[in-house]
Amino acid sequence: MAALDALRGRWPKSLPLQPLPAEAWAKQEPTWKGANPQVIESALKRAKMRPSGNWFVFAASRDVPKDKPFGRHIGGTELVAWRDEKQGIHIAPGVCPHLGAPLDKAKIECDTLICLWHGMPLGPKGRPGWKPLPAFDDGILVWVRMDELGGEEPTEVPIVPIRPPAANSVDAVVTVTGICEPDDIVANRLDPWHGAWFHPYSFARLKVVDAPTDVDVPEKDDRFLVDVTFRVSRGIGVPVRVEFVCPGPRTIVMRILEGEGIGSVVETHATPLGPGPDGKPRTAVIEVTVASSERPGFKMARKVAPLLRPAMGWTAERLWKDDLDYAERRYELRSRGM
Repeated sequence: MAALDALRGRWPKSLPLQPLPAEAWAKQEPTWKGANPQVIESALKRAKMRPSGNWFVFAASRDVPKDKPFGRHIGGTELVAWRDEKQGIHIAPGVCPHLGAPLDKAKIECDTLICLWHGMPLGPKGRPGWKPLPAFDDGILVWVRMDELGGEEPTEVPIVPIRPPAANSVDAVVTVTGICEPDDIVANRLDPWHGAWFHPYSFARLKVVDAPTDVDVPEKDDRFLVDVTFRVSRGIGVPVRVEFVCPGPRTIVMRILEGEGIGSVVETHATPLGPGPDGKPRTAVIEVTVASSERPGFKMARKVAPLLRPAMGWTAERLWKDDLDYAERRYELRSRGM
């Protein structure tokens, strides 16, 4: 033990990987006093007041291939997305206006969906009883504008979070579904205090440096500032300073401000799918990780991005396996008036 302590003392502080002291889970500093429910709820209310222009994240761009349509329900509405010959994105009702066939089973010919049941052609210009919706592909995510569901003043394009340049980054997207509402997903991310307790396999030495405790917070100060070490192994981690901000009512972004990977982001988007068979709401968590680094070795990592994405997705899914328990529990208690 003394030898390990001596090694930690001589470890160069300039290295991105830093040794972690051996500490029992129950011995870490409790964070429950800092995790004030009023602070979390106030931050959530302010996020819900920000405009979205009625844009909802539909899917990862890679989920919509060039040769077949992709379907998803949003707000209880069945939708279908497909690409034209120039890889432009189109989204429309997913029910054929003729006899109700599922259009995610259609064929694509000359930019047009051909219904599998009776061959009705349905293209980007629409036809009576069937009209495509505004759609946007930002290169990582596909968005759809649903004015009736959003109920806001519509905008031409969605508010896409600032990301590292594509030429210097690697991105991965994971989608999981929970029995809850978008508010529960955002509230989970507005509680950074739970990180090292609920996810000890991923986080250590977590400290909330600053949190917006006032009800009326200036926009520039409406963020959670956190020091945390991302675990690489039991005894090694990468210390960073991050911020959590909500650019919209259904989005929360974690951005690295200091340490390894400055500018890297994790975007968490909560898309309401509609009620499930049990009548309870379903929400899709569509999470984007965009990793970037100035280190020379990262250029090599970018060359094998297709091999890295499954590992990045697995890490995000592991976290959300736990966090959906948090979000679903929050919904359950709220639906019972607690």
